Amino acid sequence: MDSCCATLKANANPVKLRRGLRNGGTGFWGESMRGSLKRRDLSTQLLKWSKNETSRVAKLKPGVAYSILTSDINRESLTFQAPLFETPKAEPKNVASIILGGGAGTRLFPLTGRRAKPAVPIGGCYRLIDIPMSNCINSGIKKIFILTQFNSFSLNRHLARTYNLGNGVNFGDGFVEVLAATQTPGEAGKKWFQGTADAVRQFIWVFEDAKNKSVEHILILSGDHLYRMDYMDFVQKHIDTNADITVSCVPMDDSRASDYGLMKIDDTGRIIQFAEKPKGPDLKAMQVDTTLLGLSEQDARNNPYIASMGVYVFRTDVLLKLLRWSYPSCNDFGSEIIPSAVREHNVQAYLFNDYWEDIGTIKSLFDANLALTEQPPQFEFCDPKTPFYTSPRFLPPTKVEKCRIVDAIVSHGCFLRECSVQHSIVGVRSRLECGVELKDTMMMGADYYQTESEVASLLAEGKVPIGVGQNTKIRNCIIDKNAKIGRNVVIANGDGVEEADRPNEGFYIRSGITVIQKNATIKDGTVV
Repeated sequence: MDSCCATLKANANPVKLRRGLRNGGTGFWGESMRGSLKRRDLSTQLLKWSKNETSRVAKLKPGVAYSILTSDINRESLTFQAPLFETPKAEPKNVASIILGGGAGTRLFPLTGRRAKPAVPIGGCYRLIDIPMSNCINSGIKKIFILTQFNSFSLNRHLARTYNLGNGVNFGDGFVEVLAATQTPGEAGKKWFQGTADAVRQFIWVFEDAKNKSVEHILILSGDHLYRMDYMDFVQKHIDTNADITVSCVPMDDSRASDYGLMKIDDTGRIIQFAEKPKGPDLKAMQVDTTLLGLSEQDARNNPYIASMGVYVFRTDVLLKLLRWSYPSCNDFGSEIIPSAVREHNVQAYLFNDYWEDIGTIKSLFDANLALTEQPPQFEFCDPKTPFYTSPRFLPPTKVEKCRIVDAIVSHGCFLRECSVQHSIVGVRSRLECGVELKDTMMMGADYYQTESEVASLLAEGKVPIGVGQNTKIRNCIIDKNAKIGRNVVIANGDGVEEADRPNEGFYIRSGITVIQKNATIKDGTVV
């Protein structure tokens, strides 16, 4: 008796079967299967065959099922598989990210006077660009583009020092490429980036390049947010819902809702309405029942809006079609592309229910930094599984002499002498002299050291060295890099001024926060 063996394998494509069922029979796999089947007890035949063929079965691979089909065919192996029902798994190699770092950052002025917004320091030793870069690396995404335009020198230098993947050695298909705004032939090529979408459009040829053909999904990220996120979870949701575009969102309260793009969703998570920074009645119209997102009734009452994080994932073909053909004159993702695409495409919402902060203003930067010092903090840079990366500076440990430090972060390479630091951030290479009191202050530190002899020489000449001089009292302040603050200075904004521009005196006041300019000199005895 000859036989047919059928090998059952998972994750293989179904094949057309030409023998097995009665003439004209239709199988589960969708193919018409023909052949002859004599009426007989298959169980008996299988048992008889198995006794006679014990030695032959022993030689076959395990996991093979045998059945007797006819007596007039030779034994043959047929490979087939049940149809797939689960969605494909997101693969980092098929994802590229675009980090938008070209904005002017006017709301962060004067900190953006000489640097791009993503290059603004945060947390004592990091820069804002380190957040999306580290999230990409921790998510396994190694195809990264950064779009730059304004004041990009310090940003480019930081990226080159920190994320030089490979350093001349083959890094597989991973790369970090800076795409700087440039002028090209033609009338349209003479314009700088007109918005987030236009910035991507001007480099659309890069994403059509041969080496990027395997990229199926493109992440659009902002360079001025503080959060920790596994982007592959985000992309997986995008794939699971068969979305053209997926927008990451957070619940939002009344006080800040008008600063963000707001959306309404249906029961499946599909976005049915999107409004960018609505005001007045338009804002109230965007209120939704956020219990749909899994919030408790109390949290839903406190956060009646769904706000866009400005973090998107597009199917590559959809993104290129939207920018080149559907909306060639639209320049911004949040205010133009997304609201228009909602009508014609499957645009899904992805709830990010964790810490997230938009560092778009002086106050938000100040508050987010000081929040890092709280116990317990809402956000921490230190996490052994998902660390945040920054430029390796190879600085010595901080030296502390008879200081009082409470709820503070002191970065590396600092010198603190008999001073008080409370609820403050002290950046790299900072120098605080005897009697200094720092409270509710973000000090960014310095780019270089001055030797003890240089400091002594400057003091002897009546000049001010980098750092904070003796008996100086500072509160509610941001001190930019390389600032020189003299002795017996008081910076407290005692008059409660909300806004002021004093560039000739080395400072600005924004939202009641005093901002000492980069490289500024505050002379001995000054009161701000």
